Amino acid sequence: MSFHYCYLLRCADGTLYCGWTVDLENRIRMHQMGRGSRYTRCRLPVSLVYYEEFETRSDAQKREMEIKKMRRNKKEKLINIFNGIHD
Repeated sequence: MSFHYCYLLRCADGTLYCGWTVDLENRIRMHQMGRGSRYTRCRLPVSLVYYEEFETRSDAQKREMEIKKMRRNKKEKLINIFNGIHD
């Protein structure tokens, strides 16, 4: 069974980028090489700060849309909880 991932990257300029993929390691590598997205290409390096696994592509894409609609502070809370940092 393959998984689908929704993920957040922190760019060198401090901005956050959200995306989805079926191969998380390769996708991060592509971002680091400047071939992941136009947005991250000029904001290298990037670091993976959050991800979730889903069984379906549809669920991963829905979560991506939910996260993209969140305000910055809510995204930061997700990242903190994911990394075991509590306010």
